[in-house]
Order: sequence, then structure tokens, then C-alpha cells
Amino acid sequence: MKNIKKKQARKWGAGIVAAGVLLSGGLLPAEAGQAAAAAVQSKADQSLVVLKVNGTITPQTGIVREGKVWVPITFLRDSLGMPLTYDKAEKAYTIGKGTTKVKLAISEYENSISVNNFYLNEYEGKSINNRLFVPFDLISDFLGYKGDWNAASGRLNVVSKPQNAITIKTESIVKDHKDAPVKLDYPQVSGLANAAAQKTINDTIKQTFTKFAAEAEKEIANKSSDDPPYEYDGGYVITYNQGGILSLITQQYEYTGGAHGMAYRNAFTFSLKDGKRLLIGDVLKANPNYKKELNTKLSKLIKADGGYLGGFNGLNTEKNFYVKDGKMVVFFQLYEYTAYAAGSPQFEFTFKELLPDGSSPFAGLK
Repeated sequence: MKNIKKKQARKWGAGIVAAGVLLSGGLLPAEAGQAAAAAVQSKADQSLVVLKVNGTITPQTGIVREGKVWVPITFLRDSLGMPLTYDKAEKAYTIGKGTTKVKLAISEYENSISVNNFYLNEYEGKSINNRLFVPFDLISDFLGYKGDWNAASGRLNVVSKPQNAITIKTESIVKDHKDAPVKLDYPQVSGLANAAAQKTINDTIKQTFTKFAAEAEKEIANKSSDDPPYEYDGGYVITYNQGGILSLITQQYEYTGGAHGMAYRNAFTFSLKDGKRLLIGDVLKANPNYKKELNTKLSKLIKADGGYLGGFNGLNTEKNFYVKDGKMVVFFQLYEYTAYAAGSPQFEFTFKELLPDGSSPFAGLK
């Protein structure tokens, strides 16, 4: 999630991908097929992966490439049962539904993947051997599945993750101002046994977006007719929804002229039991030295990251983190310590490296 620009002008890698390739398994158009042939590594540089679902081998096969396991989009449709559509006008595929709906925008100049209007620029799709693939990390990080990967046998078994018994729906703030559209998507939770906790969670998330929308309205009201078109949008992704814990990250983006827009991120990790917003100290409380150890690690990493501008002396907030399976991700805002080109730096740590053996990040919080 480092590069936050909403619309990136980067190649899909193998040219324009036609809907017929994805939906029928056929070949790319001649010129795109030639581009694909030039882009795809030789078979010696990649190996096939047997794809299983709940222990049963499927007709689909994946590929190991660039140190990652890649799976064809048709595996998500045919073996995992995800709805799949193609919008010819937008040149975009949509996979899944609800809050796990992925949009892959594809053109000669753009390759973007988003979930709930949150752009995931470190994930990408690839045309490999005339088929469209995505990294399995995308599926395991955001689509509610986990995989048991056996490198020795070349087999990946995919199973559903146990999810909290809650419903998450997308609410939107939409304003169709001329030359200044506003489109903000944010999640709201229902189904919690504790009504007060549910209200606290929903209000906390919603206020982040309503505040941004109010600030946008002020800017739009002062907009000059000579100014370029403005744009405001926002979205979110659920990163963890298990065992009484809900974690997500949101982003609000604005463009009001200049060389580029600006994006602002917030993250929320809640205990569904009481609606408490957890801080880093809450999940690392089993380690009395977590602040010193985490700041030491972050200092080394951010200074080694490209575009470091200086000034990091330790975390100034314990809110900018989110949770994944067995991991915690700490992030920084644009320009906070790095140049714009570095995006929003984020650093991932396993709980095993941050907590004593046998301890849990959520002990007593569920």
C-alpha cells in the first residue's frame, strides 16, 4: 500500500487483457499475445502449483513466480465460487461480493486493484501464458481465505477462514458537485450482541469520513472557477475479522490541483466484546519492553527505506497500525518521515517476533 495515487499510469505488463481470455480461457488477441509472450518468463523460471480446495484437487493450476504463488482468476470463480463480471466500458473485472469485492481495472495504461474503493497498489495482476493471474496474498489478505502451501510437493490447499458472526456493509457519502465529485465508502457493522459496542464502533469509523467530507465541502465552497477539477474519494479494507477482533484500514484521497493528490490513512482495531479501539500497547502488552523494541526496529527500517527525510525518534501515536493473520502492520502518513515518492511506508512484524513465547496479542480482549 505504498503508492497512494488513485489512478496509476502503469502497464498491465502483458498488454490489454480481453474479457474472452478470462471467461473462456482462450488466447489473447494477436498483438496482446505477442506482448504476453515477450513478458512471460520461460517455463524454466516458474513451476506449476496444484490447487486444492478443502483438500480436493481442482482442475485449475497456479504458478510459482517471483517467489510468490499466483492463481488464475478463473480459480476464484470456478473453485471458490466467487461471482465474476467484466465491464467492457471500464475495462475492469469485478470478483467477489460485499466487502470482499475486488475490482481489477485493466487498460493499456493502467493496472489497478481495489477493494471497497481502497487501492492496493502493491498487489497486481499478471498475464501468464495467456491467462490472468493474481497473487494468492491478495486472496488470503482480503478475501477471507487461507492457504496451506507445501513448496516441496508444489501444492496449495485453500480453505475459508473462520469469520466473526457479524455483518459488514458499505455506506457511502456521495456529492455530485460539478468539477468536484465526492465519493467516500466506509464500513458499518451489525449483528453484535452488545448494541452499545456496535454503536461505538460504527460512530468511530463514520466520524472519520464525515469529518473529511465536511472539510471537502469547505474547500469546494472556496473553489475558484479557474481552479482545476477537484476530486475526493475514500475507501477501506478489512484486514482481520476473527476471534472477536475486527481490524481495518481506511484511506481518504483528495486532489485540488498541483502535481499530485494527497491521501490520509487511519486504521482501527476493535474488540467486538466492548467496542474498545485497541492501541499498539493493548496488543503488545505481554511484552513490557514493546515500545523500545518496536521503535528500534522501526528506526532501522524507515531509515533504510527510500526517501527518508529524517526526524524519526519513535512512534508519536499508537493508532497507526492494523492486524493481519499472526501479524501487525505499522504505517506512516505521506511526508511524515519520507518523500512523497515513497508513499505511505508500512512495516510488517509477526507477533512471534514482538511477544514472548506462548503469549497472545488478544488475551483478555475478546
